[in-house]
Amino acid sequence: MNSSQAPLVKTSILITLLVVFGSAGNIFFSVGMKRIGALHDWSLTALRSAFFAIFGNLWIWLGIFSMLLFLASLMLVLSWADFSYVLPATASMYAVVPLLGHFVLGESVAGPRWVGVGLISLGVALVGRTPPNTTKKD
Repeated sequence: MNSSQAPLVKTSILITLLVVFGSAGNIFFSVGMKRIGALHDWSLTALRSAFFAIFGNLWIWLGIFSMLLFLASLMLVLSWADFSYVLPATASMYAVVPLLGHFVLGESVAGPRWVGVGLISLGVALVGRTPPNTTKKD
């Protein structure tokens, strides 16, 4: 690999990690909150009970950890790649999450959602064909 390809490779790796960490975090949060159940009462006692249930749940902590890794990866990649490249490229999470929801959580994903996933994937592919950094360095 030559030196001109190195930034593209490291950016691609970090974007992939962003998608993995963000998608995993969202799935973990979903599993955790489904196990806790819906909050139907907004009284102080119910909120206190929900707080302890949420922060006592392993799935929620896995989600928090994954999202912290997502945040660290995002800050790192934004130190060298354009914001206008990174955020649209990470939109592939919006395609991965319905796939995980369907195949891992057993959720039913309607046809229009799959069409949306396809459009998002097309947009990510278009963004991926552009250079990650267009900012001139002095």
